[in-house]
Amino acid sequence: MTRFGKVLLVLGAIAIAILSFYLHTPFVASLRAVLWWSSLGLSIGLFAIALLGNLQSNTNVRDRSLLAIATLSLTLFWGNEIQFQVQKYQVLNANPAVLQEFGQHFIVGYRNLSEAENLVKKGAVAGVFITKRNIENKTKNEIKQEIAQLQQIRQENNLNPLWIATDQEGGIVSRLSPPLTKLPPISQIVATAENEEILQAEIEKYATIQGQDLADLGINLNFAPVVDLNKNIINPEDKYSKIYKRAISSDAEVVTKVADWYCQTLAQYKVYCTLKHFPGLGRVTEDTHLKPAALATPIAVLQKEDWLPFRQLMQNPKTVTMLGHVNLTELDADRAVSLSAEVVGKLLREKWQYDGILITDDFCMQAVYRSELGLKQATIAALNAGVDLILIAYDPSLYYPAINAVLNAEKQGKINRDRVQSSQLRLQEFGL
Repeated sequence: MTRFGKVLLVLGAIAIAILSFYLHTPFVASLRAVLWWSSLGLSIGLFAIALLGNLQSNTNVRDRSLLAIATLSLTLFWGNEIQFQVQKYQVLNANPAVLQEFGQHFIVGYRNLSEAENLVKKGAVAGVFITKRNIENKTKNEIKQEIAQLQQIRQENNLNPLWIATDQEGGIVSRLSPPLTKLPPISQIVATAENEEILQAEIEKYATIQGQDLADLGINLNFAPVVDLNKNIINPEDKYSKIYKRAISSDAEVVTKVADWYCQTLAQYKVYCTLKHFPGLGRVTEDTHLKPAALATPIAVLQKEDWLPFRQLMQNPKTVTMLGHVNLTELDADRAVSLSAEVVGKLLREKWQYDGILITDDFCMQAVYRSELGLKQATIAALNAGVDLILIAYDPSLYYPAINAVLNAEKQGKINRDRVQSSQLRLQEFGL
């Protein structure tokens, strides 16, 4: 083997090691199939080249080292893949009753319909998340039939109806448009309404369009409205959150009224709204999709401003509230709100006496995935804190290590049974 060939082999082995490490992370979710086959082909190819080189040479130490490197790259690929497949196997073959008990705490996106159908059939999830990738090149009727089929599977297996969730805020977050009606951000209606009476009528008209559209497809949970106050925080590195473009208003009273009209109207079509993102992301500079973030604003200020819409609207026990992945530093500087016992357990459940449904923002986001706890321990922490539903939307494959960690924690007595049982009662009473 030439010197150039040996260098290429070493570089290829390094590339495989990197790909193997990232293959089952959300970084490469949309490219996973391509990368999987590429990694497999490359690792086998490198091993074959190194082996052939040894057979054709005097098998000196250097050539043996290259063969060892190629072997290591192949081992890394299969080692990581086997680890993932074992976790998946353990979940799919877990005690059915236990799997259903904890599966009711997960709403999961999907990239493969047959895989989603299997989880739905087993009762391994509480619901599914529908987004752009699930509706591409499909008519409204085809989408409706796909959702109806998932619900039919539940019914045939004597399981509770699914939560069918989506992100249809209007404006820049309109995951189902097209084919659903593309609407402007609610803030645009707020800015142009001449008085409160006209504003209410326009908001109800707006929500009626969304409610009808969503209900017609079979969607019963919409991740809207955004009740974070608009503090006009603009950060060039904020690629996805962009709360300043999505918030209803900077005025807490206006936000409360508009969100209330919106939610009441959606409810007429049996579509639940979701208040998001507690504790309010309007003041947060960082994008929690990409990195951890902190909210250092004093609690006294938040109570007088940012939390007013949440406090008012969360008085309704039939509300769903989404928890953001930001650290509320005055209460818990170490953990994001979405998995903080100090915030969820003590503030919301005990002090506020909130008995509605709490759902996390997507656990595929880097503020959780790259946190000190990591995905598995974060999932356990969230349930132990009193969270009802964990959202795993962008990369559905993360569901397997997440729930597997919960199943193992249950065996080890590391699950807060009181919190989990209270959560399960809330979910049962909420109904669909």
